[in-house]
Amino acid sequence: MAKLSERTAGALVLGAVVVGFVLILAIGLIGVAVMQRNLAYTDQVAHTYEVQNAINDFRLLNERMETARRGYLLSPEPNFARVFEETSLQLPGALARIGQLTRDNPAEQARVARAQALVRDEVAAARVSVANRLASAANFAEDEVVQDIRAIRQLAHEMAEDEAKKLAHRDTERRKAIRQLTGVIAVAGIVTFVVAVGSLWIIWRYTRDLADSHEALGRLNASLEEEVSSRTAELSRANEEIQRFAYIVSHDLRSPLVNVMGFTSELEAAARPLAALIEKADAEAPGLVSPDARAAVMTDLPESLGFIRASTQKMDRLIGAILRLSREGRRVLTPEPIELAKLFETVVATLKHVADDRGAEIVLAPGLPSLVSDRLALEQIFSNLIENALKYLKPGRPGRIEVHAHRRGERIIVEIADNGRGVDPKDHARIFDLFRRSGAQDQPGEGIGLAHVRALGYRLGATVTVDSALDAGATFRVSLPMTLSPEAAAA
Repeated sequence: MAKLSERTAGALVLGAVVVGFVLILAIGLIGVAVMQRNLAYTDQVAHTYEVQNAINDFRLLNERMETARRGYLLSPEPNFARVFEETSLQLPGALARIGQLTRDNPAEQARVARAQALVRDEVAAARVSVANRLASAANFAEDEVVQDIRAIRQLAHEMAEDEAKKLAHRDTERRKAIRQLTGVIAVAGIVTFVVAVGSLWIIWRYTRDLADSHEALGRLNASLEEEVSSRTAELSRANEEIQRFAYIVSHDLRSPLVNVMGFTSELEAAARPLAALIEKADAEAPGLVSPDARAAVMTDLPESLGFIRASTQKMDRLIGAILRLSREGRRVLTPEPIELAKLFETVVATLKHVADDRGAEIVLAPGLPSLVSDRLALEQIFSNLIENALKYLKPGRPGRIEVHAHRRGERIIVEIADNGRGVDPKDHARIFDLFRRSGAQDQPGEGIGLAHVRALGYRLGATVTVDSALDAGATFRVSLPMTLSPEAAAA
């Protein structure tokens, strides 16, 4: 089974969470809708019960009124008369309540209207019968009130049946809504469970793969440390061989170069008497010396000797630079506490005459930090950078060189900024190569300074970069470790 990458695992977990959230949200919305339907059906059921209670109250009042009337007709007790009066007065109100509760039911409203007319007739006839008790008692089974009561009972029965049907329908719908809500909750639980199990499975897979990767990485690191140690030793030996080779080659090149320079001096010395002889021959025997011979002795020979001397001098400087680089590579670094403010004051003091001669100002920012590194290497690095800034100032512009430094984590960032003629962006990497220079070659130098700076910086665990544009000055940044470890110093 393929291992899950961190991006794949994260995407799967995020996808599962999003899908689960969307599903749960949809189920929640459906659940809310079903719950609202259930509440609506519950309200309707409660309303139906209320209507039924009102119908029952009306029927009970009607029966009590009729019972009291009949009781009074049979036996004129004051209690019968009182109950009759109370119920006859309450009956219209009970019927009005039924009408109010069934406003949304046209059929019930029609029945209520008919019942109201019957009740008015019933109450009026009942009062007449009570007033004419003896006549009504004789004609008890056939009086008008009995007919109204039967009609009212029929209407009440129809209203009760209608409400009972509504109650059964609404209760059925309410139970259906409850079942739907239960189903929605069950589905939500299942979805949540599936999403949770899926997410946990993905996380478990990824955690297991991550643990396997950590174990493999641990084994790789163990072998890598051995490999790095072996390669480091090999590189150290190769570096020492290169340094010895550079030293030997430079030393061996210098020997024939010294001979060339010596013989050039002898040729220059020999050319002077020869030139004097040509002049004397021209004076004593004009036409004896040919023009070609005169030009060769008087012009071509001194010019050629000048070219040879300039080339040998340049080669001597290059060989000297290679020897310096070779010696610097073999020098053992000595870490010590260094205050950058004092170190730069020393560097600026050594270059003060050059700065004054070029009309330039070197400004040190306050609060330069301290670090532990090799003092001589730092002096060489910063001397080279400031000397370069002084060398390549913009003519006609007062030179200004600013030195800043700040701490960033466990490193010190030193910036040397100038307002000189700048470096073309395409040459930013090129200027750190050995014997490579940028821009107009109108200043003395062999293209070794910045290569030396980067080589020294590498030994100190530093990086050297430049930020510049033509005619916009340059800023060289040296990123140094806060503390040069003894292991790095010995490397």
